[in-house]
Amino acid sequence: MLILKNKSFNNILFREDFFKIYLTLFLLIFSVFSFPQIDSRLFLEKAFITDIKQFGDELWVATYGQGIYQYSPKENKWTNYSSKTSDVNNDLFHCVAVNKDFIWAGGNEGLYIFNRKTKKWSLKKFSEGGEFGNWIRALHLDYKRNKLWIGRFRNITLFDLKANSYKEYNREVGGNAKANNINCIAAEADSILWFGAESGVHKLNLNSKDENTAWEYFTNKGRWFKGEGVSVSVSDFLFQKNSIWFATEEFITKDQPDYNIGGIYIFDRKLNWDRIGKANGLGGNGIYSIEKVGNYIFAGVYEFRIQDKSEYGKGLFMINRLNKKVIPIDLNLIDISTSTIRKIHFDGNYLWLGTDNGLVRIKISNPLAKWGVK
Repeated sequence: MLILKNKSFNNILFREDFFKIYLTLFLLIFSVFSFPQIDSRLFLEKAFITDIKQFGDELWVATYGQGIYQYSPKENKWTNYSSKTSDVNNDLFHCVAVNKDFIWAGGNEGLYIFNRKTKKWSLKKFSEGGEFGNWIRALHLDYKRNKLWIGRFRNITLFDLKANSYKEYNREVGGNAKANNINCIAAEADSILWFGAESGVHKLNLNSKDENTAWEYFTNKGRWFKGEGVSVSVSDFLFQKNSIWFATEEFITKDQPDYNIGGIYIFDRKLNWDRIGKANGLGGNGIYSIEKVGNYIFAGVYEFRIQDKSEYGKGLFMINRLNKKVIPIDLNLIDISTSTIRKIHFDGNYLWLGTDNGLVRIKISNPLAKWGVK
């Protein structure tokens, strides 16, 4: 047994720094050293995962081809909502949202709604937005206000559950139609919503009574995103007290090699911007998803190749959010059969990886993993 005789070192270990050291060592071992398999498990093999949401202790998973899955950890039970198990005629979903009464699932043809009491599906179609206006790409349920935000290929829609009414928002800015193509929606605390678009981001102050001033739009035409690239397409967000992390997509061509350069942009909420990309150790510049665990950010990364205009998964990376150091994760240590990680979710105990070939659960065995600097 190791006995530490240096009192000053012992004092350090028993201060708050112990927790940071514990988590740091755990994650470094997780990513660097070769040791027996990480405690991980593959679920829903062959499923193409498009979204992961949590409702209470339930995990809800959208797939493109197998419908919607519900996981109950208490019963260790999976329930499938699809054309094989219910009256829905579609299994291709991009996103999901849930409360105690309904399941909402975004598809190519509109918003699919499952009544959990009657066990029946219905389909909501939208008249505005043109040919692709019913392509639902993101859903965010505001439980406090009882409202569902719907991010579509064209337009944002607000569904008021209490009033059973829909309201349309066309967020096209200055003739830029891509500003109205919504990729993702994220809440900052309970008063701000962020909408990632194919061109820039929209910020909505939910406490503002004046809609004309409640909305703000930011793009790379200026100080935001360091002014880099022809355009910036935002795929995910993370919010810290002193910073916002923006995951962005990569899309480049021979004629426009700087169109969407991708990477993770970090804004200090003042004037300064940093960018983490392939040059800093990531496997590629395309970012599918980001998630925080303690003092670390996990990122699902891809590379866009000009030759065949396709995305290639480049694995899972860990970023120290204090010093921005990038650490690649050895996928050989995980029960995973692909390097394409499209969604990441941390439920407080497990890290869930949504891939193009199933859902992977990784146990974060350190009970202090969710403790960290804010």
